[in-house]
Amino acid sequence: MDKLKRVLSGRDAEEPSGLAEVIDATSLGWGTRVKGFIACFAIGCLCSILGSCLLWIPKKGLVLFAVFYTLGNIASIGSTMFLMGPMKQLKRMFEPTRLIATIVMLLCLILTLCSAFWVQHFLHTICKGCCEEMCFSLPVLTGILDASQSSRKF
Repeated sequence: MDKLKRVLSGRDAEEPSGLAEVIDATSLGWGTRVKGFIACFAIGCLCSILGSCLLWIPKKGLVLFAVFYTLGNIASIGSTMFLMGPMKQLKRMFEPTRLIATIVMLLCLILTLCSAFWVQHFLHTICKGCCEEMCFSLPVLTGILDASQSSRKF
């Protein structure tokens, strides 16, 4: 019956390979991708805000801030993987024009956690968190500038 449907719909009469079936079964629809993006981005924002609020807890606030703020940034960056897919996201992050921003962002994520766990100096951690936020904004601004420059070509 499936063969008849494929022939009548204009698809090839050949059976799809096992790999094609796996790819079709694991791909997400556009609605699911948008819902995943919104959920992951909301979780990222919530973690970042929660981390900022937990900063003021005595003794453990600094570590909680670093952990939640870093998880929030990772979740926010990971949310775009729902829209374009993980491999395309990674390829675009490591393009030559974005390589420096990606390296600085990842370095700041690591340094924020290291400074909270090992250095445990309040001002140092806050500076790293601010640096993280600047680096998180930089790829977004770069993407906006890339889009505006490509629209000028036409």
